[in-house]
Order: sequence, then structure tokens, then C-alpha cells
Amino acid sequence: MYAVFNNGGKQYKVSEGDIIKLEKLNYESGKKIKFKKIMLISDAKEIYIGKPYLLDTNIEALIENHGKGKKIKIIKFNCRKHYKKQQGHRQFFTQVKIIKINYNKKL
Repeated sequence: MYAVFNNGGKQYKVSEGDIIKLEKLNYESGKKIKFKKIMLISDAKEIYIGKPYLLDTNIEALIENHGKGKKIKIIKFNCRKHYKKQQGHRQFFTQVKIIKINYNKKL
């Protein structure tokens, strides 16, 4: 069984037990949260598709930790103009473990 949900303008495909990195969420580590913007759920027999989201469904998740991603370098350079500009960026993330996908089987 897997589900596709929307968080922070991005879509994630998850199943129970998966560990994913999301955009930074303002919750403490060790706290359980629920995602309610579920777009698709697939079990062994059927696929349920929302318009745009499914009703009476949610995904329970546990926040494991927060951190920063790998550094990316932004370089702007003009040849023969004596122009070079460098900048770095590290994106904040929240690591989440999917505990359970809840849905009404009468969808």
C-alpha cells in the first residue's frame, strides 16, 4: 500500500515505514503529526484518487529530527568582465517516519 500526499507545494509518494525529508516543519522532534492533503491511495486491490484530495483520510507520521541539507554553490561568472560572484545555501529539512496510512475502505 502506498499514498501520495501534498506538503509544502511538493508531492511525496510514501508507504508505511518510509523515512522522508520534508521542508522544515515547526514541530518538536518526537511529536506525531497528521497529513490530510492526500491525493491518491493504492492498496492491493484498488486505487482511490481524490478530486483534488481524498476525504476521511490521513497519514500519521513521527518527526524524527531537523537538520540542514548539503551545501549547494551558486556561482555567477562573466568571462572577460572581471565579474565573479559566489554564494552558498543549505536548505533546512525535517526528517519524518511514516507510521500509518488511514483511510475509509468505503471510498
